[in-house]
Amino acid sequence: MRKVVNFCDYFVIVSASSDRRGHAIADAIDEGLGKKGIKVRQPQGQREATWMLMDVGDVVVHIFAGEARDFYGLEHLWQDAPRINWKK
Repeated sequence: MRKVVNFCDYFVIVSASSDRRGHAIADAIDEGLGKKGIKVRQPQGQREATWMLMDVGDVVVHIFAGEARDFYGLEHLWQDAPRINWKK
């Protein structure tokens, strides 16, 4: 992302099948980073839970529930950034 924006190196974009699963993903990320001494800066969107944002400095995590990922189209908006596909 650094070649396209000046505020982070990576966007991590995640889809969750429900608001509840989105919260579980956000909680797991927060817990895992906390164990490494990394604090999430001002998480956003937890109340609505359709699009949650977690700022971890050089990495910004976007967690989308339902069809919100397609609606907001971040992949299209930032299409000039190199893409890294990762599946567990």
